[in-house]
Amino acid sequence: MMWTLQDAKNRFSAVVDAALAGRPQEVTRRGKPAVVVISSEEYQRLVAVAGADRGSFADHLLAFPSDGADRIEAVPRDVAF
Repeated sequence: MMWTLQDAKNRFSAVVDAALAGRPQEVTRRGKPAVVVISSEEYQRLVAVAGADRGSFADHLLAFPSDGADRIEAVPRDVAF
């Protein structure tokens, strides 16, 4: 169900009850989608799924395609102290 922010505030118990019953509740602010209220159990499930699918940052970098691109050879410059 879609709620306006004011209606969601006025009927917050109904919003929470519906979310606990497994029906995510969308709330709009100024006519635009703002938030979705879901049960804590569903939130924990989504976090676990997202974490399981995510590799490490190092794996991400190592998987970056090189496409055989030529690299510019950088020569360090002399620095006088």
